[in-house]
Amino acid sequence: MTAKIAEDKPLVVAGRELKSRLIIGTGKYQSYEQNARALEASGAEMITVALRRVNLSDPDKPRLVDFIDPEKYVFLPNTAGCFTGEDAVRTLRLAREAGGWNLVKLEVLSDPKHLYPEMEETLRAAKMLIADGFDVMVYCSDDPVYARKLEDAGCCAIMPLGAPIGSGLGIQNPVNIRLIVEQTSVPVIVDAGVGTASDAAVAMELGCDGVLMNTAIAEAKDPIRMATAMKHAVIAGREAYLAGRMTKKKYADPSSPLSGLI
Repeated sequence: MTAKIAEDKPLVVAGRELKSRLIIGTGKYQSYEQNARALEASGAEMITVALRRVNLSDPDKPRLVDFIDPEKYVFLPNTAGCFTGEDAVRTLRLAREAGGWNLVKLEVLSDPKHLYPEMEETLRAAKMLIADGFDVMVYCSDDPVYARKLEDAGCCAIMPLGAPIGSGLGIQNPVNIRLIVEQTSVPVIVDAGVGTASDAAVAMELGCDGVLMNTAIAEAKDPIRMATAMKHAVIAGREAYLAGRMTKKKYADPSSPLSGLI
């Protein structure tokens, strides 16, 4: 009997269908030109833009939009560097006025040492933004309780951290990530902590809908090659999840039968 093949569903965020499940950022690259080359190599269609750190408008300095076309890629303004709900909301309102961006990534940070999200402020800011007509993708802790609250508030994607921002430690709490995936009806996208291709594959094998990363590519010795590796890792992890892994066993199980040997 032939096993039923699981059909994949496209990644849809706030009505936008994305072919790639990889999202990359715009920080820490040597130049916007290198960032653009990494984006092309990654196959990603969405790129995060840290509004407090990326030049979008000053014509006297290199501008991101001179290298990455906002008509070709989905720009995702984010609130990196914001530590209060008011700062985050103000930043994204300015983004909407400047570029007409309505789909945004919310992050409200707590302690600068670990950059974990301040979840009470995050939830409060999310409610303000959603009431103001924004589509909110939200960076959050790997806490299933708060993830549920953010989804109930109307966030269009839940983005739990795999490990602290920029740490490259990989998925530290796969149990919680899996719980969030199982309970959530909107896309779940691991955001932060990925260090190499195997980390991205693990996130996808847990059933996540996508992975967002910046430092893992930007601070690789060869960012363009790492971007290519991440593209393949996300695809491989998704295929493995859909295929359904074998059951883990305590003891060996030979591939060939031990009886009837010559």
